[in-house]
Amino acid sequence: MSAWVAFFVVAALAVGSALGLVLRRNPIHGALFLVANLGAVAVLYLMLGAEFLAAAQVIVYAGAIMVLFVFAIMVLIPGKEETGPDPLRAVRLLAPPLGVLLFLLLAFVVVGRTAVPPAPPPRAAAPAPATIGALGRALFVRYLFPFELTSVLLLAAMVGVLLLARKKES
Repeated sequence: MSAWVAFFVVAALAVGSALGLVLRRNPIHGALFLVANLGAVAVLYLMLGAEFLAAAQVIVYAGAIMVLFVFAIMVLIPGKEETGPDPLRAVRLLAPPLGVLLFLLLAFVVVGRTAVPPAPPPRAAAPAPATIGALGRALFVRYLFPFELTSVLLLAAMVGVLLLARKKES
């Protein structure tokens, strides 16, 4: 039962941060909402038992890609950082207690998951082991075309951003 509660809390956090990303006008705030969304997705991966994907999600996306996004925002839109009094100071004071509550809920789910031994698997044919090698073979053999198509799409998006951000020459 507690796993369902944790799932719905993390899922609500993921959906809420995705909405915050889309609805915020400040690009830095949008990037922070994206970090929260990527973190929530990593927690969902952990709940599914996919530790490698969760670690890759945090290291690659929430770490490296978000640093690149924030750097690009700061370079392409100089002077857009907010200064002055923080209008959301009262709301921000609620963040640490809610973060501790979310951490305690996650710890409760992890302890509850390890305390109950898993049910024995059925006698049916076992699927192939989910290893990193199997993931790599699936990604670069079975799903090579969608993988490459995604990389071309990201490259086109980067070129488009550079063209839009380029200063007009007189």
